[in-house]
Amino acid sequence: MSEHTDPLLTPDDQPIASPQGRELVLISGISGSGKSVALHALEDVGYFCVDNLPPELLRNYMQLQHPRYVERVAIAVDARAARSLPALVPLIDELRREGVRIRPLFLDANTDTLVRRFSETRRPHPLSHPTQTNESVQHALIEAIELERLLLAELREVSTVIDTSTLRPAGLRAQVRNLLSAPHDRLTLVFESFAFKYGVPLDADYVFDVRMLPNPYYVRELRPLSGRDAPVAKFLSEQPEADEMLAQIEAFLRRWLPSLATDQRAYVTVAIGCTGGQHRSVYIVEQLAKRFAGHGATLIRHREMDAID
Repeated sequence: MSEHTDPLLTPDDQPIASPQGRELVLISGISGSGKSVALHALEDVGYFCVDNLPPELLRNYMQLQHPRYVERVAIAVDARAARSLPALVPLIDELRREGVRIRPLFLDANTDTLVRRFSETRRPHPLSHPTQTNESVQHALIEAIELERLLLAELREVSTVIDTSTLRPAGLRAQVRNLLSAPHDRLTLVFESFAFKYGVPLDADYVFDVRMLPNPYYVRELRPLSGRDAPVAKFLSEQPEADEMLAQIEAFLRRWLPSLATDQRAYVTVAIGCTGGQHRSVYIVEQLAKRFAGHGATLIRHREMDAID
């Protein structure tokens, strides 16, 4: 465990206090998905950060009182604390009932991306074991990743998921900051465009396919543009199918948002997919964000375009 502490304090100097009213960002996820990047992003904006805290120490840690980190704390946990993970989900509920404002963030990435990242860094997976041949190393790594997914499945279910498969570090830092800037007491809607040819986002709560809409890609002057550009928006706004699609997605969300808001959900990610993630899905996301602007906190992501930027 690594911790950024005040060197002038000893354990005896730190009194115990009620954790009520404090904000805790609990960062977890699959190894190699960017937890360290997320933790550093929070440290940069004033959170007191602790990496790899054993879950059984979480309650005691939140009772520590010191002006430098009494209000906002970010703690990262991972599968190295596998034996303690089953107790973490009920502990989150207990701390919430005691008044702690907990925002669990779960970072994930597809297996191919994780294998590539481990190969590039040449670091072993925390759950892997020493092996002899390159083939067995690859096999052991994939097995370790799948085991970790199993161990963290329950924690993932109660967390806001961020898919880092196509994110650069700067993009991940921006997403973490954007999520935490949203009001804590209101359900935040995240609208995300993506390309089906690169896979469905792992962080999607709802996925809508808009590939059946007329495609601006086949209009030569619109091809280099995106759904954020006025000519593409004009083209799609004139298509009855696009308007009908927007109305149906809007009606679905408005019907079920009240139920989601009462289910202790902090974020709902609505993913809109087309073929290339450039025209139709981007346009639909932009329009949905406008229609739900009065709902409260809304965030926009364009996965393929953000990856290029």
